[in-house]
Amino acid sequence: MAAIWVHEFADCITCHSWSPDESMIAFCPNNSEVHIYRLLDDKWDKLYVLQKHDQIVSGIDWSARSNKIVTVSHDRNSYVWYDRKLLMLSVDCMVPLETIELIRDELGLPGDFKKVLVPKYPHFFTVKDVHGRAHLCLENWDSSLAVTAREERFTEAGGLEPGGHLRKGKISKDGNFSGPFAFRLSYPDGFRPNVSYLEEVQRWQKLEFPSPYLNARRFDIADPKARKRVIGVLHELFSLTMEKRLTSAQVEAFHWEYRLPAKLLLCLIKHHGIFYITNKGARSTVFLKEAYDGSNLINKCPLLAFRDRFIALSGRGDTSLCTRIPFSGAIL
Repeated sequence: MAAIWVHEFADCITCHSWSPDESMIAFCPNNSEVHIYRLLDDKWDKLYVLQKHDQIVSGIDWSARSNKIVTVSHDRNSYVWYDRKLLMLSVDCMVPLETIELIRDELGLPGDFKKVLVPKYPHFFTVKDVHGRAHLCLENWDSSLAVTAREERFTEAGGLEPGGHLRKGKISKDGNFSGPFAFRLSYPDGFRPNVSYLEEVQRWQKLEFPSPYLNARRFDIADPKARKRVIGVLHELFSLTMEKRLTSAQVEAFHWEYRLPAKLLLCLIKHHGIFYITNKGARSTVFLKEAYDGSNLINKCPLLAFRDRFIALSGRGDTSLCTRIPFSGAIL
């Protein structure tokens, strides 16, 4: 029988998460800190102590995709600053506060984020009056955040060879392509594109386009590369939300700051391999297709996972995402 190795890190651990290769562990010793240990030569060495929270840490997730750590605390702060990236996508690095409030729940922000989070980080945010409207403004640009979820996925999937050279990719019959400027496409089973349609999709998938984090004022919207960049901006916006979905009204609210096309709905319909639109109920909802397997969200953020565990423990019923998504049928 194999021996069991036991190591006591602390008297009480409220939550923990292993690194993707299981060589390190991050845990909370029942306080506001996160301790990170690494196993080296059969010995656990303390590497870091993260002290960014004011209250007890209630959840930790170590992403296998990005190798980043996300923590959730009773102080209601989630230390992946999606709102910084949200501002970086805009032309002037600022967005009206009322627009952010419109998608507050989708970003996982607390209801009083203006009073709690914004004043706490003056080196990141300020609130300014612009033409009679309060805007949340970015104080410091962080180039390390100017990487899209699509680019991260491409790199993690091995799209780059050693030395930073691109691997050669082939476009499949459904239009998917592993190139650095391609999007993941998914069509309904009954959709049968003809040859000319697939040829157009192939050209579009290979077309280079500027980063969504570059200022939109630098580009002519009539340029095909600039039009493809708009799809990149929308893709990144949906990727920043917890459930990778927004109502059409919420997307329209970013029209000016993100320089979105006037006929936004037609733009989304044209790219139905990337986005799914449902009109059930009084409002239409747009989903990022690649984030779903049928009607289930593939990768849940720590806030959603923590909520689902809480609901399951309280016995309030099914926690599956399909019970909360207002549409019938699967996302194909």
